[in-house]
Amino acid sequence: MRRSTPLALAAATVLAAGVAGCGDDEKKSGAGGGAAPSKAGDVKVSMKDIQFEPKAVKAKVGQTVTWTNDESVEHNVVAKSGADFSSKAFGLGKMFTAKVEEPGKIDYVCTLHPGMDGTIEVSG
Repeated sequence: MRRSTPLALAAATVLAAGVAGCGDDEKKSGAGGGAAPSKAGDVKVSMKDIQFEPKAVKAKVGQTVTWTNDESVEHNVVAKSGADFSSKAFGLGKMFTAKVEEPGKIDYVCTLHPGMDGTIEVSG
């Protein structure tokens, strides 16, 4: 059995952290910070067939919503009302996250594809 040296363990930790962060380049919270989409109870939205799926989701204050692009065309996520978040365009397998901070309805769109819109109903 091969023994790991402290240097090898440190390198493996750094490599694992880099791999875990892959695809999360576009994360932002409505409050100006980011949150990893790994907590239990986070809300997930897929982007496929030029639609958000599901189109309407429910979340609680403090939860994170994560959008994942599941198709080969680029998308973005831009809040139109109820929150203040906006992503850059991102491609297949990439993600964008936003933490919902206040109760109410958030309307959002992909500005690259007219008619691609969704809502988040945020409860306290």
